[in-house]
Amino acid sequence: MTNRMARRTLLRSGVAMLTVLVFSLLILAFTGISSVSPAFGTSSIFNPGPHGLSELLYAYSSAAANNGSAFGGLSANTSWFNTTLGITMLFGRFFMIIPPLAIAGSLSRKKVVPESAGTFPVTNALFASLLVGVIVIVGALTFFPALSLGPIVEHFAMNHGQVF
Repeated sequence: MTNRMARRTLLRSGVAMLTVLVFSLLILAFTGISSVSPAFGTSSIFNPGPHGLSELLYAYSSAAANNGSAFGGLSANTSWFNTTLGITMLFGRFFMIIPPLAIAGSLSRKKVVPESAGTFPVTNALFASLLVGVIVIVGALTFFPALSLGPIVEHFAMNHGQVF
């Protein structure tokens, strides 16, 4: 493998990770800022505690996924939420398209290489299971900590008679 081919492969991998991380970074960063700042986010939460975190997480997840809805206990009609939810929608809709297009452009210039003993087949069950496994693991590592602080804690508190 030449130095140039190695750089292109590394670039494609970096751009693919950018696609995965931008979505998570938007949601988690704005949720984190909104959950600790009374001037921005916490003054708009009517249900404190874990339910408030769930409200924030849902609002930003929904905005990044092109829906833009929020829980009923979140007053999202403030300057902070209008601006940050709008930025999240913009990046979630349009800036998520740029990295896959860059990968496609890079792959379109790649020369066709015949199959060899080192070729990994992408048409069998092993590839499908590896792909699904990576998606599940990355999704779980990204969002499980936030989910464990919100809905899971709220469920255990509700079982002990504490509601928010």
